[in-house]
Amino acid sequence: MITNGRDLKATQERIESFQCWLVNMRRTARREEFEAAAGGYHLEIERMQAEVMEFLLHPSTAERS
Repeated sequence: MITNGRDLKATQERIESFQCWLVNMRRTARREEFEAAAGGYHLEIERMQAEVMEFLLHPSTAERS
């Protein structure tokens, strides 16, 4: 759960890291390996993106920044 700007930044960085991993795996892994591993990363990216949107769509409070 994202509760402040620090959490937001860390989650965004983690999303970017997972996306970079997928980009690299698309180029280097065999199709079977990629398909086996990519699904879990896809689900985790979607979960984190939902957390980011949940945080961003609520008004800021002094403590959340």
